[in-house]
Amino acid sequence: MKFTKMHGIGNDYIYVNCFEEKVDEPEKVSVVLSDVRKGIGSDGLVLIMPSEKADFRMRIFNADGSEAMMCGNATRCIGKYVYDKGLTDHTEITLETNSGIKYLTLSTENGKVNTVTVDMGKAVLVPKDIPVNSGLDRFISQPLTVDGRKWDVTCVSMGNPHAVIFTDGIDSLELEKIGPLFENHELFPNRINTEFIEVLDAHTLNMRVWERGSGETHACGTGACASAVAAVLNGFCPRDEEILIHLRGGNLAITYKSDETVIMRGPAEFICEGKVEDEYINKSKENVVCRS
Repeated sequence: MKFTKMHGIGNDYIYVNCFEEKVDEPEKVSVVLSDVRKGIGSDGLVLIMPSEKADFRMRIFNADGSEAMMCGNATRCIGKYVYDKGLTDHTEITLETNSGIKYLTLSTENGKVNTVTVDMGKAVLVPKDIPVNSGLDRFISQPLTVDGRKWDVTCVSMGNPHAVIFTDGIDSLELEKIGPLFENHELFPNRINTEFIEVLDAHTLNMRVWERGSGETHACGTGACASAVAAVLNGFCPRDEEILIHLRGGNLAITYKSDETVIMRGPAEFICEGKVEDEYINKSKENVVCRS
């Protein structure tokens, strides 16, 4: 099986062109290939597929085999992949995801995509739709005790669920310890992605992220979008203006518009290409147990 490894500001996935390749049991393949010692090493597996609703379709599987609804960084990488590899010559394309159709605008230089702008759609704020086990109309700056400490949490869905926490000293947080406690908290029936945000000024945020199914990653596009929305809702940042978010893998520019849509702008990069032996994948899949 041929693959391409790409990253969006450090959020790295293995991409497979399913116009040419067939991937059986992709949830198990993701576990096998994401293993840093016995596989390729990545945050998960992304399939680039034909679509009956859009120009292309994306399916994304986390490193633990669970299927994700959406990934902003992977969306940008697919934009670069399909243009640079000649699957399209359009600079405005549509992408079918498990959380709806996304609209991509590709910025090119010397015939290659350097940045991708994605209309991520509207942020979801109703707790039952995120989902969050709460009877509130919105879950904004609500107290939640985790690991003996009270945190003020704002919950947003960008096609996948996020809990955003504004706090100082995010570099010293023990995410390996507290991340799983948030991810699996009873408040979140489908688990949760958790962003820890330090506000630098009205247009600049620092961010660390614990992603459900993957652990701490260098970047999360939907998490950056959710964090920008939460920053506006909590009065830290303005609407209709770009907010620069510094993640461990790089920077994203996010705008939360007055019509409640979210626009994400950022880079995408190729890392390498190669082949994985089908025999090795099939043998390794036999002992894989995925998290649904």
